[in-house]
Amino acid sequence: MDPIIEQVKDYYGKQIKSKDDLKSSSCCCNERPSQDIQQILSLIAPEILDKFYGCGSPLPPLLAGTTVLDLGCGTGRDVYIASKLVGEHGKIIGVDMTDEQLVVARKYQDEQARLFGYAKSNVSFLQGYIEDLHSLAIPDRSVDVVISNCVINLSVNKEAVFKEIFRVLKPGGELFFADIFADRRIPSELAQNPLLRGECLGGVMYIEDFRRLMRSCGWAAFGYTSTREVHIDSPEMFNLIGMASFTSRTVRAFKLDDLEDGCEDYGQTACYHGKIPGSPHFFDVDSGLRLYTGKTMPVCGNYASILSKTRYAPFFTVNGNRQKHFGAFGGCSDCSETTDGSCCA
Repeated sequence: MDPIIEQVKDYYGKQIKSKDDLKSSSCCCNERPSQDIQQILSLIAPEILDKFYGCGSPLPPLLAGTTVLDLGCGTGRDVYIASKLVGEHGKIIGVDMTDEQLVVARKYQDEQARLFGYAKSNVSFLQGYIEDLHSLAIPDRSVDVVISNCVINLSVNKEAVFKEIFRVLKPGGELFFADIFADRRIPSELAQNPLLRGECLGGVMYIEDFRRLMRSCGWAAFGYTSTREVHIDSPEMFNLIGMASFTSRTVRAFKLDDLEDGCEDYGQTACYHGKIPGSPHFFDVDSGLRLYTGKTMPVCGNYASILSKTRYAPFFTVNGNRQKHFGAFGGCSDCSETTDGSCCA
């Protein structure tokens, strides 16, 4: 067992009893949930909520009837939100390595099913490591959506994590996760510091290394749906790691075999029908593309593929194909996040 893994298990299993015990706000979510999510949260047991540690709200729309996998589910807050969103005939799998967290999560399975009006629970919790989903018997191409909330930074083998996610996702499946990222590589001695690691700062990825890692694991393109600065409010931790700047980001990526590592122009267009719940006037695929209801807009080849070959397809009309190439696509609205000028990577 890697000593860092043992440290993290000890931190979240024995040292931290509730979110009030955290030494910084880096593992806390400051985003206000949507009204629908707030209603679901009101049905979730207080003990689950009190022991929630996360930096975002990685729950994409259109989950009804899907199979969702939550990596590092903890006490199950996001699992149970997703349980309500997928409906009684959907399925949620939560994976975590910490005994104490899973005891709480499993304790409420029957109660949450009853509160949601289900005949039986649509949730299962597996104890194991997010780097090795194969040992948990999660089959290839069996999951529609993978979510994770401020957990991947804790992993000692992030390459294995992203390769496993790619393996278990169905073609057209979605990875939607929130995590902390840094503007530089964290020195190894700080990455191994138990406090910094446990507070989701020591093990964070340098944003450019993350981009490179995603591509090497099969993810040719991805986007950020939200980005916010993370301030280190602990003097002790700031003195150790204050030379770096941190952001909390929500990442969206799709498993499609025709995505390119940049935005290319094939003369394609997309029109949003305005029917995705909670998005009547426009829909943000990510920070690079906002599609307005009823407005036909030019899109790059990657966005055209995403909007026509995933579960989002019924909500868009995409015109054109890739038979003729017009060069690099310059119409994406926010290319500032990347070094290579593409908004989809």
